Amino acid sequence: MKEKRSIILITDGDRIAKRAVETAVKNIGGRCISRSAGNPTPIEGHKIIDLIKISKHDPVVIMVDDIGDPGIGNGERALDILLSNDSIRILGIIAVASNTEDVEGVKVDFSVDRFGKIVKNAVNKDGDETDTKILYGDTVDTINNYSVPIIIGIGDIGKMDGNDDCSIGAPVLTKALKEILNKSDL
Repeated sequence: MKEKRSIILITDGDRIAKRAVETAVKNIGGRCISRSAGNPTPIEGHKIIDLIKISKHDPVVIMVDDIGDPGIGNGERALDILLSNDSIRILGIIAVASNTEDVEGVKVDFSVDRFGKIVKNAVNKDGDETDTKILYGDTVDTINNYSVPIIIGIGDIGKMDGNDDCSIGAPVLTKALKEILNKSDL
């Protein structure tokens, strides 16, 4: 039987996020499915799984995005398919904060703030620690329906007042990805 592919999911996929994800994934030696990027996610979850299966090596990093829609959008539909598929192994999720209102949010294990520091609570879109473990984002509510090894909160990737910019190597996102890898057996 073929071994399951190891996946990290990121709940953002706009143009700036895509560049940051590609940079950070290169930093950790992973593979990024760039076609999963988009605002909203442009391809269905089953197609993403097909792309995962032909990816050269693990970890494979996938982006899902709902374009700020508090309801069930393309990103959450893709996320649902990925989280429920037993042919892949989810190492963890990087839950990205947004200003989307009327969402349930998701409880994080911890977050990486805008300065790359691990903090116990969630963060907001700017990457500042909040006073709760619940992170609010537009593509995170679906996560509550599944058991995931680790959920790390992060601010708006590639941004956070320039602290996660690609030109400096997307250090905040890179740190979050490394934390997932450190907690996995990959």
